[in-house]
Amino acid sequence: MQRNLKEYLIISFKGLAMGAADAVPGVSGGTIAFISGIYEELISTISNIKGSLFKTLFKSGFKTFWQELNGNFLLALLSGIIISFVSFMKLAKYLLEYHPILIWSFFFGLIVASIYFVGKQITKWNLVTILALIIGAGIAFYISKLPASDANDNPWFLFLAGAIAICAMILPGISGSFILIILGAYKTLSHAIHDINIKKLIIFVSGAVVGLLSFSHVLKWLFKNYHNTTLALLTGFIFGSLNKVWPWKNTLTWHTNAKGIQSPLLQESISPFSFQGDNHFIFSIILMILGFLTIFILERVGSKQA
Repeated sequence: MQRNLKEYLIISFKGLAMGAADAVPGVSGGTIAFISGIYEELISTISNIKGSLFKTLFKSGFKTFWQELNGNFLLALLSGIIISFVSFMKLAKYLLEYHPILIWSFFFGLIVASIYFVGKQITKWNLVTILALIIGAGIAFYISKLPASDANDNPWFLFLAGAIAICAMILPGISGSFILIILGAYKTLSHAIHDINIKKLIIFVSGAVVGLLSFSHVLKWLFKNYHNTTLALLTGFIFGSLNKVWPWKNTLTWHTNAKGIQSPLLQESISPFSFQGDNHFIFSIILMILGFLTIFILERVGSKQA
């Protein structure tokens, strides 16, 4: 696909939005990719990375290899994702600790809008698509109720966590960061980024690459053969994730680490009017609307670029 510099800059901005979303436990960068109109191109591009592509590099040269790779697209997108993920993870950690209601309100509005925009792309509703929607919602809701695990620094575990989390990151509605929390790898990765621990980062990225290259083939096949059913399943994933990003929570159990610092372990969603303390209700509604409008703008930009 031939694009000009402006179009590649827009793809980088979409990458920035994807990276920011993936840094927040409960929000999926795959949702942003889907809404902004680059999801199927991303999956197709990743699934085309295989042995025959590298044979092209030696036989036909770098230029042909880069074109078949869709290299400019990947470079523009990944640059945005990496820059945003690394920088926003620190900000997200601060906001989730000190302003959880406000950040969750924004992402709640974002996900509500995502349900509408992804769901409307289903061209035919029948019993199969309805069941896929229900199953997807059930799976995502179940995942959102799972408690967090303790941190684990084992190299093989970190490799496996990278492979599993990256699959979640490219699935709309299932948060890769939240999967990392459930597995007990989020803090390990966060500390590795903060301390610039190259060894741990390489292990995690290696697992992510293996998981991404494997899972992208499955997604490409599903979109090719069961397009509406796959869309319904993904819409269900997004719908089921609403429980995780509901702003007002009641903490049932706490986890205390070796340093004596407490963090929520198991939470339940409650009414804002039952929340103990300042519920920030007006600001929360405003941020929900802003989140909704963010997706609306991304969808408009995506449809113009398509």
